Order: sequence, then C-alpha cells, then structure tokens
Amino acid sequence: MKHVLSKTFAAALLALAGTAAQADITLGVNLSLTGPLSSLGLPIKASLDLWPERIAGEKIKLIVLDDGSDTSGAVKNTRRFITENKVDALLGSSGVPAVLAMAPVAAEAHTVQLAFAPAPRPGGKDDWTFPLPQPVSLMSDSVAKRMLADKVRKVAFLGWNEGYGEMWLQAFSASAKKAGLEVVATERFAPPDTAITAQALKVIAAKPDAVLIVGAGSAAAMPQINLRERGWSGPIYQTHGAASPDLVRVGGKAMNGAILPAGPVLVAEQLAASNPIKPVAVAYVNAFEKTHGANSRTQFGAHANDALLVLQRIVPLALKKAKPGTAEFRQALRDALEREKDIVISHGVLNFTPADHIGFDERGVVMLKIEGGQFVLQR
Repeated sequence: MKHVLSKTFAAALLALAGTAAQADITLGVNLSLTGPLSSLGLPIKASLDLWPERIAGEKIKLIVLDDGSDTSGAVKNTRRFITENKVDALLGSSGVPAVLAMAPVAAEAHTVQLAFAPAPRPGGKDDWTFPLPQPVSLMSDSVAKRMLADKVRKVAFLGWNEGYGEMWLQAFSASAKKAGLEVVATERFAPPDTAITAQALKVIAAKPDAVLIVGAGSAAAMPQINLRERGWSGPIYQTHGAASPDLVRVGGKAMNGAILPAGPVLVAEQLAASNPIKPVAVAYVNAFEKTHGANSRTQFGAHANDALLVLQRIVPLALKKAKPGTAEFRQALRDALEREKDIVISHGVLNFTPADHIGFDERGVVMLKIEGGQFVLQR
C-alpha cells in the first residue's frame, strides 16, 4: 500500500509540475525573416532579443517562426502556434498580406494578434487583431497635407501591387481628393522587382509635380533610384513603410530630398522635450543601438518594443482574471487591451476600444526629410 501511495504522490507532483510549466505566458511570433520582406522582419527579431524574461512576474516564452514572406507560410505558422503550442497571444507578421492572412485564424481561435504591419481592421467582437504600426489613412492624410503645403497639385502614384500598395492607393486617392490634389498617373510593380523602367518612363511622361513611391524597407529605394536615373529631378515622397536606415544605405545620394511620414521613434532625440513619446522612444533607441550600433534603429524593429510595452500594461490585468494557457486568460488580454487608455509606445499613444482596433491619433506621425543621408524632423 505504501508503494502505491508513493507512486500516486509522485504522479501528483509531476502533474503539479506540468501545470506550473503551462503557467508560462507563451507567445507565437510570426515574422518574414527570409524573402522580399526580410528587411522588415529581421529588425523585429533583433528587438525581441531585448525583451525581459518576465512580465508581471510570469516567465515569457517566445516561439519565433519564419513565414518566408509568404501568406500560406503565415497561416501554417499561425495554426501551429494555436494547435501545437497553445499560445496566449500572436505577434506578427511583418508584412500586410501575412497579417491579413493570420487575422481570420486568430479570430477563429479567440486569440489576440498584435500585428507588426498596418493592416486595416474593422473592430468589433469578431476582430482579434490589433495593429501596432500607424494606419495608412493617418499617414496618407499627413502626406497629402504636406504636398499641399509644398505647392504640389499633380501627383503620380508609383507603388507595390500587393496589399500594402493597394491600401496606400485607396487611402491616398481619398486623401488627395480631400486636399484638392490630382492623381495623374498610377503605376504598380512587384516587391521582388529590381527595375521599373517602363513604369518610371510613364510616370515622368505624365508630368506630375511630385511622385509618391509606395514600398517598404530597402526595396523602396529601387524606384527612386530608377526615377533619378531617368532624369526625374522633382519632389519624391515615400511612405512610413520605407522609414529605415536601409533605405538610405541602399539608395545612397539618390534618396536625398525624399519626404516621408514616420513614427516618432525614428527621430526620437529630435522630439520636443514635452512630447510624452520621447522618453519611451529614446529608451528603446538607446537599448537597441547599444547592441547594434549607431543609427541602426528602424521603424519596424520598434514594433517589437511596442508589443512589449502593450503586454506590460495588459498582462497584469489579465492575470487578475485567469491563468495563462486558458481561454479565459486570452479573453482577459483582449478585454484589457480594449479598456486601457493612453498606452504610450515608441510610435505614438494607443487608445483601443471594442469598436476601434486602430487606436492611433496624430501624435503617432512625424514628417521627415532625408538630408545628407539622415532623417531630419520637419517642424
């Protein structure tokens, strides 16, 4: 009998140990670490290395998978996170198409997705995705206002032919109409393209006052180089997807003069001392560049830091309601995310609600100009 009781007691201890292990907060991180969008995913992964081991006293377990810049890979990874890893929340992906592909799976599993790309969201009870980048509509309005101030009247659109490019085409068409701008040409190209000779010539032939280039990461340099090589000397505007030192590194002198919207983190030190975002952005920049070198910050890497800041706000609240590894905990994370006010991150100030999963306002936008290979805040 003693032997039986001993085995039973040992089994109970093992069961308790297993329960304790499951109390870790498990996060599934889907990123584009290879393929044409790797310049977006790699800085995010590097920023994850700066995370603490615990949030609110609970150990954090990060499971990182590469979607290869492919939507089918993103869906496959997301289903693996949910079915095999039983994650408490999803992070990613780094590109718009993959974020949109992950969102239905997140909703089906009732699991919060903190997205690293500015995919549009409907909000409401069936939407479990919360983007951490600024919405395209907010950035597009800022670009149109700046064009108006720069005396631009006719604009040519030259952008990617996938989700990010389509979002910008729709948003900028609306922004241009509000601002009284005329879009005189619309040309598209694929992210892997290495030249756009035909599109560039058509853009120049339309005789615009300025060109808006829509791409992301270092790949956004190629169309600007092509335009300059074919004699275009007029103003060029880029988008926040291009806001990266890699843009300048790849584009070199051809990037000088480009104007673009970005998150405040890219010029953290240039922000006004009274800006509530400044200390948060500077803290991230100092930590990242201590490891990776001066001017290594990116618009994209900071999203990983912002995910940490969001989780540090909502995890303590969710832990009061349920334990990690449960449906109740996942629901509590969402409830806290929709109720917390003024979550200051390096890209802005978030105020999500049940009906609004965008959360940003104008505090999340700065306008920059590339001068001498540097991003300069336009005041």
